[in-house]
Amino acid sequence: MSTPPIAAEQDPGTALTLLEASEGSGLVRRTVLPGGLRVVTEAVPGMRSAAFGISATTGSRDEDDDHAGAAHFLEHLLFKGTKRRSALRISALLDGVGADHNAYTTKEHTSYYAKVLDRDLPLAVDVVGDMVAHSVLDPGEVETERGVILEEIAMYEDEPGDLVDDVFAEHFYAGSGLGRPILGTNDTIGRLPRDRIAEQYARAYRPPELVVAAAGGLEHEAVVDLVREAFAGVLAGAPDAAPAAPRIGGAPVPVHGGTALLSRETEQAHLILGCEGVSRTDPRWYAVRVLASALGGGMSSRLFQEVREKRGLAYAVQAFHSAHAETGAFQIYAGCLPEKVDEVLSVCRDELAAAAGGGLSAEEVERAKGQIKGSWVLGSEGSSARMGRLTAHELGYAKHYSMDEDLALFDAVTTDEVAQVAEELLGGERTLAVIGPYEQGREF
Repeated sequence: MSTPPIAAEQDPGTALTLLEASEGSGLVRRTVLPGGLRVVTEAVPGMRSAAFGISATTGSRDEDDDHAGAAHFLEHLLFKGTKRRSALRISALLDGVGADHNAYTTKEHTSYYAKVLDRDLPLAVDVVGDMVAHSVLDPGEVETERGVILEEIAMYEDEPGDLVDDVFAEHFYAGSGLGRPILGTNDTIGRLPRDRIAEQYARAYRPPELVVAAAGGLEHEAVVDLVREAFAGVLAGAPDAAPAAPRIGGAPVPVHGGTALLSRETEQAHLILGCEGVSRTDPRWYAVRVLASALGGGMSSRLFQEVREKRGLAYAVQAFHSAHAETGAFQIYAGCLPEKVDEVLSVCRDELAAAAGGGLSAEEVERAKGQIKGSWVLGSEGSSARMGRLTAHELGYAKHYSMDEDLALFDAVTTDEVAQVAEELLGGERTLAVIGPYEQGREF
């Protein structure tokens, strides 16, 4: 079967099969409704749950500095009442069927979801669709949620193991929207006006900018009918438009080396040592994932063995890679006693240098590939994971990949390819972010 077109090139009112059903995967189909609203489903026979989600193609990187946190603020407000339902009524309906429901904001999109029994999918579509399509953004709720978000920021800042991610990103991606915190800051949230939030709602939650995804025990056409009904008023007045294209590529994002220190009287030092990685559509992405797993993805990995098992320098140490449309970051995280930070960094730097010099064995690479494939499959079996996968493909890729295709691409990674990408990424300039009880200017 030839590769189906992206949603932006699909004729409105048509349904396409994106992936045929296969062992472990259901039938994936997409319909584009008038106005550019798209509905993507994966039907999994025999599954008793169904996950439904609506995602906007806007995230924190799309904001400006003065309005940082607006996308996340809006995420909170869509739970606070529509023209038909109060905030309590929304929660009561979903709680009443045992739904797992929530929302989240990332650098590149915002998502709202509910996982329910298959029989309760019409309710989930109605309620989540109502939230996204018909929020009233009540001024009183804006002020209430402003306080809630300021508390959320305070809670996040009390977790240095999480906060060090923002310290790293702010320095590494300085000058780019990727460097701003998703939650915003006390200053930007404190003065963000309702009018600016309403403007973002009107601009970012139009039908062409939305991806509707559902997976589990369902029928595609039935979901399309439910979505059409939930968005009837919006679609009736929507001009002809094609769905937004996936976010792929873009102008290069400059990254910055050096050290960023946030001085805090913490019991542990928290650090991230990183360098530029690859975008999510870079052909090297699969080899980079294998590299990260071999270096710090499990208890048998290089870093876990050298830092924790042999030397007892840290409880937590891991390597990971985060990818965006046009760039990415390869990172090592560790948390250790403040007096051990230099030794931990020395070991981490040695392991990066060894990997960059081709020091990973074929056995380590094969073990890393096995770990990734196992966790990939086990983490993708539920309806929520399948719905999230549909969303990710629609938002950020030119096609939908089946599980078998992904596994085959990991299988195809060779030891030489891992060595090559390690040399390309790990041998250059690095960035260090540290939170701990150190004086400014301290060298690490």
